[in-house]
Amino acid sequence: MNICVIGTGYVGLVTGVCFADLGNIVHCVDTDAHKIKKLNDGSVPI
Repeated sequence: MNICVIGTGYVGLVTGVCFADLGNIVHCVDTDAHKIKKLNDGSVPI
């Protein structure tokens, strides 16, 4: 299943990780470019 999570804060990021752990394809969307860069670099922004 393809899932889009809007927001990569405490709730959105954890929710996305849980869905991905269950085998889903997850796309996270956020307006904060700094958070997205940290995620793309493999770091956790929270």
